[in-house]
Formats: sequence, structure tokens, C-alpha cells
Amino acid sequence: MTSPHPDPARDTTDWWRQAVVYQVYPRSFADSDGDGIGDLPGITSRLPYLAELGVDAVWLSPFYPSELADGGYDVADYRDVDPRLGTLDDFDAMVAEAHRLGLKVMVDIVPNHSSHQHVWFQEALRAEPGSAARERYVFREGKGETGELPPTDWISCFGGPAWTRLPDGWWYLHLFAPEQPDFNWDSPEVRADFRHTLRFWSDRGVDGFRVDVAHGLAKDLAAPLRDIGTVEGYTPGDLPEDGSHPFWDRDAVHDIFREWRKVFNEYDPPRVAVAEAWVRSSRRTAYATPQELGQAFNFDFLKAALDATQLRESIDTALADARAAGATATWVLSNHDVIRHASRYGLPDGRDEEAWLLSDGQEPALDREFGLRRALAATLLMLALPGSAYVYQGEELGLPEVADLSRDSLQDPVWTRSGGALKGRDGCRVPLPWRREGSSYGFGSGGSWLPQPQGWGALSVEAQQGVAAAPLELYRTALATRRRLVADEALEWADPATGFGVLHFRRSGGWECVANLSDAPRPLPPGELLLSSAPVTGDELPPWTTVWLRTER
Repeated sequence: MTSPHPDPARDTTDWWRQAVVYQVYPRSFADSDGDGIGDLPGITSRLPYLAELGVDAVWLSPFYPSELADGGYDVADYRDVDPRLGTLDDFDAMVAEAHRLGLKVMVDIVPNHSSHQHVWFQEALRAEPGSAARERYVFREGKGETGELPPTDWISCFGGPAWTRLPDGWWYLHLFAPEQPDFNWDSPEVRADFRHTLRFWSDRGVDGFRVDVAHGLAKDLAAPLRDIGTVEGYTPGDLPEDGSHPFWDRDAVHDIFREWRKVFNEYDPPRVAVAEAWVRSSRRTAYATPQELGQAFNFDFLKAALDATQLRESIDTALADARAAGATATWVLSNHDVIRHASRYGLPDGRDEEAWLLSDGQEPALDREFGLRRALAATLLMLALPGSAYVYQGEELGLPEVADLSRDSLQDPVWTRSGGALKGRDGCRVPLPWRREGSSYGFGSGGSWLPQPQGWGALSVEAQQGVAAAPLELYRTALATRRRLVADEALEWADPATGFGVLHFRRSGGWECVANLSDAPRPLPPGELLLSSAPVTGDELPPWTTVWLRTER
């Protein structure tokens, strides 16, 4: 198969500015050897599918050696492949095939913490307090008469204390699971080793990186460590504007990423990165500058209700931030950490999503048809916006969240660490259906590591192939049309842009996007109908429908 991407502009140093990036969760994408776990050869075998879908790049969630205490985000070796997923030769073959097909390759980098099985942490456990080996991580003595209390009141993102005590009485920091000790980024050795890792993968042809927990690397480790007071969690709105939090979004983190930019610029074209930074929008700009990573995820868009006023505010903020940073906005509706948007949008607005998961999706019962209709309208809106769009595997099939996974099948540490108060993220990580029938619906010959629901085959690639009304064909048409239409990064709102629940904006080249995000039909503006998320007849725009219109020739 030859490259479906003949446009030379897509192969420039700025390829990422308007790219559509497809996120692969490797364990759940395609299994080549029948062990129930997705792997790199499986990904390689399905790259023609992604090229035909019309994406510009593929981003791989972690595939490194890991005991999977956190779905692969507990990395034991940053410069190797988990043997259950393949080898470095398999990785090289995958990159070569992706590039042959015109696809860029991005990989996850996890710099905030390692696995507790990492050779450095194992060395630190054997070393004496105060040793150089322990300086790579964050070890502290506890409080109380015998050091029996944690050094601070910091809590883990997965629940419980962010400190674990060792037999020698010292404590180590883990902002996530105990199996994920935090690095000490004040250590020159840590900084140098990650620069080595960035070069290692860039030398193997990787085009870019997604930076996990980018806002967490720099920490105020000056004695005495500061408590933060009673908190139940960490949200961007709770973080101070001045960067003074003890461990989130500190100004010093940008020194690290300026070092990384020097590494990226050693390559031609320069490597790019996108920050996973759950911070205030006013603080997100710095991560995305050309002097640092280049992009930062806009999670405000994902978190916003499907409401015209809220979404316009999110869009305006993201575009302004991107212009200020010299970057482009990044849009995303689903990923490996959130409930799939085909299900989120099928729940009543304001519904407690975690409570819905804990009810196994029964309270309330999901309106799947309504959720999918709204999801496709949101997707077509997203794909019309200036900037890059990140698509999560399976959303092009309209896959819902698998909310009724049994408790004994759950593997996300959120479930155990929260004491069953949160069900976790396994429901969006269930392996993909490729065929209508057969073992694991074509995922592999030996079942799947998370159980797939009955009827999954009806949503498979095979079942949707060539079906005009299927989500898969809408995505394919939308991505092909987007490639033809996008001329620059300009957007102009129509007036009134949000009247009666409608978002309406114009793009250069004579085309417009109109999204009716309401329960009532609205007048359809004049123009040639290029694409719609749901059937359109006459001069009305149906409820929960987005259209693209050609208005100039």
C-alpha cells in the first residue's frame, strides 16, 4: 500500500500543527501471538488501517518493560520494549512501516516516576540513607517520635498517602501508586538520563513525544517539606497562579523542558512533544512554547459540557493560549484516562460519572443512541477547529465505555487504592473489536486481557466497513475532507455564533462549521453541504448535529 498522504506540506517541520494523531493503547489494540495482550507486531499489522482512516500520526502509550501496576505507566526500563509486547527490532519495524505509509510516530515518555522495579530504585533500596543512589528519588525521614508518620500530608492521585515507609524507617514519595516512586529532578543524573532516553528513541526514528504528568517533575524539596492542608484531590482550579504549589506546576519545571528542547532541535526535522499538564489555562502556555515542548493538551474542551456557550469559551481560550505560545491548540474528547465520550454524552448533563460506573452503567441506564449522536456532533466540531486533534483508539467505531466490568476483572490501581470508591479506567481500555465473530472479535486468537462485552462484534471494523451511516465511515470521510479543506489556522465566528445553542464559525478557503448543540432544530445556513454528523434534509439543522458547508468557490 502506498502512502495516502501525498501532500508535501504534511512532511515539513510543522507537520504537527494541524495533525490528527491516533492514540494506540498497545495492550488493547491488536494481539499478534494469541496471548491475549496487544503487541507491537499487532500494531504494525494494523497500520494500513490507520493510514486508510486518514490520520497523520500514531501515538503509542507506554510499551516499556513494566509490571503493569498502572497500565504500563510504571516503567522499569525506559530504553527497551516489554517482552510481552515485542522487541526493539519489532519497534524498528513498526516505525519503518509507519513512515512508509506516511504516518509519524509519537511515543509516551513518563518522567515523573519510574517503576519500583527500575534498576535505580532497586539500587536505592539497598543503599544507605543519604547515598547518591537515593538522591535520584525522594527519600525523607518521617514525623513523630520514631518517624512513624509520613513526612508530609501529601496524598496520592490514586488515593491514600503519597509516601510509603521502608523497613529502615525512611519514606519515599510516590504521587501515584507505591510501585511508582517519584524521581528527584534536582538530580543532574536524572536529567542527563532522560536526555539520553529522548535521543535513544529519536535516533530510532520517533517523531515526537507525549509527556506524561509534565507539570509534576519539579518539586520544592527544601527542608522542611511543606504540608498542603486537607485536600481530597488535585484539580487545575485548585492550583496557585504563581507556581508556588509544592509539587504541581512549579516554575522550575520549565527549566527541564528548555533542556529537552535543545535535544529536540538536534534533529532534522526537530522532534515535537505535547504536554499532559493538568494546570490552569493561564499557566498552560509556557509548556507549549517553541522554547519548550511545542504543544500542551487542552483538557478544558474535554471537560466542558456539550454546551455552545461553554465550548465557545473553551475554544476562544485555547486559541488565544496557542497564539500566545506560538503553538497550535490541541483538541481531544477521549483518551485512556477518561470515560469514552460516546458514553459521557449519553448521560444526563451533570450526572456523577463515577457513580454511574460504580452502578455498572445501570443508574441511569445509558441512552447509547443519543450519546453516539452527540459524540459524532462533537467530533465533527472538533475536527473543524484550527490545531491538532488527538483521537483515541476505538472512538472512530463509536465504542461506548464498558461500564459493567466485573470487580474481579478490574486491573486499574485506582480501584484498589480508593478502596472501591472509584471503579477506575479499565472500561475505556477494553481491547478493540476488529471482526464480527471469532476469538476476541479479531483482537487475537487467544482471548483478551480485559473481557469484551457480548455484541462487541456488531461495532467492529468489519461490521462498519463500507456502511455509509457508520461512525467509521464518518471519521474516514471527515479526515479526508479536513485534509482538503484546511488552509491555515484562522477561525472567524459567525454572528450570533452561539445563538440558540448553535456554534457557527468560518475557516479560510470558503468553508464553515455549524453545530446545533440543542434539542430543537435550527435554521440551516446557506451553502453546499459537505459533511454532516447525522442526516440533514431541507433547510433545517437537526438537533445535536454538526455540518460542514462550502460557502465560497
